[in-house]
Amino acid sequence: MRIALGSDHAGFDLKDTLKNSLVEWGIEVLDLGATDATTSVDYPDYGAAVGHAVTSGKADLGVAVCGSGIGISIAANKVAGIRAALVHDVTGAHLAREHNHANVLCFGSRLTGAAVAIEALRAWLDATPGEGRHLGRIEKLSALDAQENERD
Repeated sequence: MRIALGSDHAGFDLKDTLKNSLVEWGIEVLDLGATDATTSVDYPDYGAAVGHAVTSGKADLGVAVCGSGIGISIAANKVAGIRAALVHDVTGAHLAREHNHANVLCFGSRLTGAAVAIEALRAWLDATPGEGRHLGRIEKLSALDAQENERD
């Protein structure tokens, strides 16, 4: 498995912590930046980069971090085929993968501590995307992506 990671400067430290955990767990990481916590960069660039890495197949899943997690999740969700979920705890992370088939997990470094984020990341990776009623809903999300692509 390969995970794409991206953050703005505000999310850099948490991204780096999550990267270290992924490596410890034997998971390959594609680090898309930012490269430090002091140089101001724009979260849309990194949210989109993570989304494109997932949809292109360069990564199986993605993780994106900014200060609140809100901006970077919005940016990632602008990429057709991405289902980015902003989570704050283990339960939300598990359900994001199980019920919503989230392929990008987002955190706010100012809202979620490192220990909780690591546990949430593990729960998300360990969750199995559900079938049954969930598949019909995922198909509806995919249809929305297709409709937007047709407009372009």
